[in-house]
Amino acid sequence: MKLGLVAGEASGDLLAGLLLQGVKARWPQVQTFGIGGPRMVHEGFQAWWPSDRLAVHGYAEALKVYLPLLRLRRELGDRMLAERPAAFIGVDAPDFNLGLEARLKAAGTKTVHFVCPSIWAWRGGRVHKLAASADHVLCLFPFEPALLAQAGVRASYVGHPLADAIPLEVPRAAARAALGLGHSEPVLGVLPGSRRGEIRHIAADFLRAAALLKRDRPGLRCLLPIAPGVRPLVEAAVAEAGAQDAVELIDGRSHEVLAACDVALVASGTATLEAALFKRPMVIGYRIAPLSWQIMRHMRYQPWVGLPNVLAGEFVVPELLQHEMTPEALARELRRWLDDPADCERVAQRFAEMHLSLRRNTAQAAGDAIAEVVGG
Repeated sequence: MKLGLVAGEASGDLLAGLLLQGVKARWPQVQTFGIGGPRMVHEGFQAWWPSDRLAVHGYAEALKVYLPLLRLRRELGDRMLAERPAAFIGVDAPDFNLGLEARLKAAGTKTVHFVCPSIWAWRGGRVHKLAASADHVLCLFPFEPALLAQAGVRASYVGHPLADAIPLEVPRAAARAALGLGHSEPVLGVLPGSRRGEIRHIAADFLRAAALLKRDRPGLRCLLPIAPGVRPLVEAAVAEAGAQDAVELIDGRSHEVLAACDVALVASGTATLEAALFKRPMVIGYRIAPLSWQIMRHMRYQPWVGLPNVLAGEFVVPELLQHEMTPEALARELRRWLDDPADCERVAQRFAEMHLSLRRNTAQAAGDAIAEVVGG
């Protein structure tokens, strides 16, 4: 049994690593290969190229690497056709994967797309490309299969693997002990994203916001978990923000930080859902290149960007985007959480309900759907 996969960025690597656990449980001798990251490699995946080759932040940055990515996709497609896997699974990264899936599907390879593109949020026209590219779509959210069915796309709701991986009861005490934190000292988790573009556009102002809070609350511990390969960029942002004495840098361990913290400052993306599953109140911030922002803001169908708000259908937590994402505004919203334990408890209950709705034993459900596609 052979399966080809492509996962872009840290979030795709995380999802694909969890998916591979279900695949291996069904087919213990499976061979998997393509583009992936360390979590996938840990599950026995053969990474022909690393997943960070696909880590692109916004349209402006994408234009700079467009031709190299086209060459990479062509070469990858050639290798996939030579290997003839039973199926190809594109994990997120739709701008890269859908074109590759279309080529492989036309050549007779079964194709699965894992993570429905956010056609409900922006660029709804992608559903037609999805229909032409994927034999089956594995959906993370319960409302997506019915939406895809309207366009004739076969899909299964498999839940979100993070909802299975993250415990319903937050291991707060254990996480604090592992990180050397006191039981009652206040803790801020700072998560400015894992992509280089995110760190360049977001990290310095996140760090300035943390420094402002630390100045007002000297007992506050500010922890920033660093994704693999970006420590130099993060350290440069710390120096730029003058936050050397305010923020503690930790290699990895983002889940421990989220379990331990009282409130989180999070860049929009998968990390916002992780924070919600750890039942943490948060402030969501995001900024991209001005050109990318002008393009994207005219394509949005709804007022929310952060996944917890999208799933709730309302602003459960604040979002500060683009020019609104100033250190002062971020710090102000964080103070509101720190000063209102009752509101923190209310949002924690809301996130607990969300967690239950997303729990579906994703690894097994996805494995079942893939088996149906490949006929075995």
